[in-house]
Amino acid sequence: MAYPMLESPIGQFYLYDGLFIPEYSNKANELRLPTDAVTYYETLRVKRGVPLFIEDHLARLEKSVNGIEQFEVDKELILDQSMYFLNKFDPDFDGSLRIVLTRKHLLIHACEANIPGKELFEEGINTLSLKWERVAPNIKVFRGDYKEAVAQKFKEQNAHGNPYEIVLTDNDGRLYEGSKSNLFVIKDGEVYSAPDEKILLGITRNRVMKALEASGATLKIGMFTLEQIVADKQAAMFVSSTPFDILPIRYIDGYEFDFKSNELLKNIQKSYQEFADEYISKFQGGN
Repeated sequence: MAYPMLESPIGQFYLYDGLFIPEYSNKANELRLPTDAVTYYETLRVKRGVPLFIEDHLARLEKSVNGIEQFEVDKELILDQSMYFLNKFDPDFDGSLRIVLTRKHLLIHACEANIPGKELFEEGINTLSLKWERVAPNIKVFRGDYKEAVAQKFKEQNAHGNPYEIVLTDNDGRLYEGSKSNLFVIKDGEVYSAPDEKILLGITRNRVMKALEASGATLKIGMFTLEQIVADKQAAMFVSSTPFDILPIRYIDGYEFDFKSNELLKNIQKSYQEFADEYISKFQGGN
């Protein structure tokens, strides 16, 4: 299924093959039309004008390309073009940056961002589950059937309103990943994640692993049904992603979790934020 290169853009201009194009130019309008080219993409969180962990995103972009077409990805060029765009767009930008690549073209633009407010970090998020087995989750290309199923689920409501995130379950009913995030379960004092082959190995997830170590925890591989998690009164769950950082789950399918009393989760959140702040400081010092 064909999708446009330009999706959910914000701002009055975009960077296309090294040239700035206005928001309503003919070229921009063309980019809003579906393309038959295989389209690879990465969405980055930008804080204080710094694209967080961009090296990891570019490595994953290259991996996606190698999984399908195997053309050369000039990561240094993409990094330079990303900073070129950000410096003109807003040197102190706080939001999301989208890098879109085809065999012949490179598009960079700011995009709409579902960045949670402070209250969601403090009060947790409402989620719903969706039974869906993802295919090749570590190759980031557009998949129409999956995107449509998730979009429909986001429209559903429960007693706590619309979901902020959708949690996927496999054919055995085990929770394993968020629709746009990685899922972690704290159960019996241990932190669990699904096996690598079942999930998108998120950039933020790599940093969460370091935050776990800094908090004195280690990651275990394991998946549980919702019923198994609910049975542990001390259990907690959280999701991580580029726009989310680390967000605690308060509700899933109406079940409520008392994450606020979970000291391990608090320590993981604190350690992660320290890593992000350190990255920003080093990036700014080197540019």
